[in-house]
Amino acid sequence: MERQLTTTAPSELSLSDTTELKAAPRTKLKAVSDAADRGILSAADWRRPHVRIVGTTFNVVLGILLVVIGLLPLLWLLKSAVTPTQDTLSHPLALFPNGFAWSNIAKAWNDVQIGNYFFNTIWMAVGEWAVQMLVATTGGFALSVLKPRYGKIISGLVLATLFVPAVVLLVPLYLTVLHPPLIGHSLINTFWAVWLPAGASAFNVLLVMRFFDSLPREVFEAAKTDGAGTFRLFWSVVLPMSKPILGVVSVFAINAAWADFLWPNLVLTDIGIQPLSVRLPQIQSSTDLGVYLAALTIATLIPVVIFLIFQRTFLRGGGLGGAVKG
Repeated sequence: MERQLTTTAPSELSLSDTTELKAAPRTKLKAVSDAADRGILSAADWRRPHVRIVGTTFNVVLGILLVVIGLLPLLWLLKSAVTPTQDTLSHPLALFPNGFAWSNIAKAWNDVQIGNYFFNTIWMAVGEWAVQMLVATTGGFALSVLKPRYGKIISGLVLATLFVPAVVLLVPLYLTVLHPPLIGHSLINTFWAVWLPAGASAFNVLLVMRFFDSLPREVFEAAKTDGAGTFRLFWSVVLPMSKPILGVVSVFAINAAWADFLWPNLVLTDIGIQPLSVRLPQIQSSTDLGVYLAALTIATLIPVVIFLIFQRTFLRGGGLGGAVKG
């Protein structure tokens, strides 16, 4: 009897193991099939020849249209920047019918002094980026990691400011910059008038706060156990773990600063410190078309370069996915 039990037990175990091994691939295949069936066309539809041909053709045509719509204006601007003005007016879609006009770029940089406004824009964008990063990281750290007593109420109030139209805040914000409290003199025609209001971005604070919520609390507790204070925890633990969301906020901040027109136009009336977004519309009527298009090309250069540098951080699911997890 004992010999029979010892001989049958391994066979039963082997049968169980075999069943589990057979069931595991079926489970994986079922999961893959379920994921494939979530689209408009199921896996069974894609196995049909006419459906596969039509679907593939539609995807290719749609991709080409998206590329053309997205890149064609930029490519036309680049072409027109080095094309003579008469050719641009008479043959706007022709590809260099009478050669190049490289002098447009030199005139845009020297004669129109685009270089000065270019560096003004960089200085303004860097300042806005620094202020937004400071406010977003410290605000998100305070609400997410430190967790004050009325943190949920503060988060709700910050969220409520997103529902207030920005145009409504122009008059009180302008009066505040014109007569700032505790300073005693106006901030008009200074970059501080643009930098400080840019820091009041509720979206960035909430974005960073949600990302900090997804960080492991065990790391914070271990750092506190080792004697790390609040600043040490923020600077040496939280920030190094937050590079994805810092890259996303950086892209948002720099692109918004580069394209901002209304507020800098109100508070930066001095021509010497105006950015490209404000100065370019003012010189349009008095500037040659080819030179003006070259100036527009220079103005669009930096945002494109910034996106190419940060595209992996900006498009990576881990960067933005962790920020909105919850």
